[in-house]
Amino acid sequence: MAAEFYDTLEARDPALREAALMAALPHQIANARQHTEAFAALLAEVEPDQVRSRAALARLPVTRKSELLARQQAVRADGGRGAFEPFGGFATIGWRGLKRDTGARRVFQSPGTIYEPEGLGRDYWRVGRALHAAGLRAGDLVHNSFSYHLTPAGAMMEGGAEALGCTVFAGGVGNTELQLQAMAELRPHAYVGTPSFLKILLDKAAEQGQPLSVRKALVSGEAFPAALRDWCVERGVTGFQCYATADLGLIAYETSARQGLVVDEGVIVEIVRPGTGDPVPEGEVGEVVVTTLNPDYPLIRFGTGDLSAVLPGTCPTGRTNLRIKGWMGRADQSAKVRGMFVHAGQVAEVLRRFPQARRGRLVVEGEMAQDRMTLRVETAGAVPEGLADQLAVALREVTKLRGEVAFVAEGALPNDGKVIEDLRKFD
Repeated sequence: MAAEFYDTLEARDPALREAALMAALPHQIANARQHTEAFAALLAEVEPDQVRSRAALARLPVTRKSELLARQQAVRADGGRGAFEPFGGFATIGWRGLKRDTGARRVFQSPGTIYEPEGLGRDYWRVGRALHAAGLRAGDLVHNSFSYHLTPAGAMMEGGAEALGCTVFAGGVGNTELQLQAMAELRPHAYVGTPSFLKILLDKAAEQGQPLSVRKALVSGEAFPAALRDWCVERGVTGFQCYATADLGLIAYETSARQGLVVDEGVIVEIVRPGTGDPVPEGEVGEVVVTTLNPDYPLIRFGTGDLSAVLPGTCPTGRTNLRIKGWMGRADQSAKVRGMFVHAGQVAEVLRRFPQARRGRLVVEGEMAQDRMTLRVETAGAVPEGLADQLAVALREVTKLRGEVAFVAEGALPNDGKVIEDLRKFD
């Protein structure tokens, strides 16, 4: 296997990979149903052995971060009258007080407040693959500027670096002067952290006339535009980005090809229409929904709320997994119209009632409380008589607001994943 690859999984025949993922899927669903209270309820009517294809997976409900939060809050509000379950019934692991056989290594707190576990496995969040693609190798000293406090980002990166055989300096966030001093005295090979803090460090070092030894970087947590990437290269640092979350770990990572992000080998990624959970055609922008094969925290069809799209073909580096364009915005769109919130899921519910409506977008316009809503709908061929009136009625039923309906040709709406577009200007 060429040094370009982390392991042989990256260059598998796509058909073999898909077969392996679909074979693992029923076991993960059975595990989630049997060992977590949340999925025992959410998937109560699902027969795990029947979920062996993406089409079958797409029929399962999408679980959202808001549900993790709501279930955890419900347990806390219970005041101890029921079973103590800080993870809202989504994790299979814990500690003795939770009557779990397998212990968690760490517990993290994400904004919300949401508590999430880290299990005992090596490179638990699978970040080693992204670090390797960014050029890190055994023996490198890695300056880790992700937070070690409350959230899992620092531990995620450290676990991946350790799996590669790297040594890690636990820089954490802030304390720019101290971090620069450590960089000057320890001379690390690589940086991991946010791209904005890397820029701060490079700018400050230049001000002080302090050369940095860092030549490679893996950044995440923020957008990494090409302009900033090139700016870093001009200063001697070649940076790559990865897409990861506190719930799922690594989802996708950048390679030397610089053509989108390659999906990690330990997850199943779908791109779905916001608000519906229905997969979109290849190339269309939609919400990133992920099923993880992690048995400790078996999130099934977890909606990230992030927008992206599938890229055609495979990576020029020889990696054969699915590629996505990267982060393209947020899918959880809403707008306040005449004092009431309208959400993307409501628009999707209206469209779901009418098979003739291929795609749609709710456009909000107006000034000074003169809001106007227009549902623009793509159709193929002639518009059936009465469809506009039916859509208008459904729009009012679902949103409790009146709106107009306008038909456009198939493919006329922008491919940006937006379900609601607010054109009002608020001065």
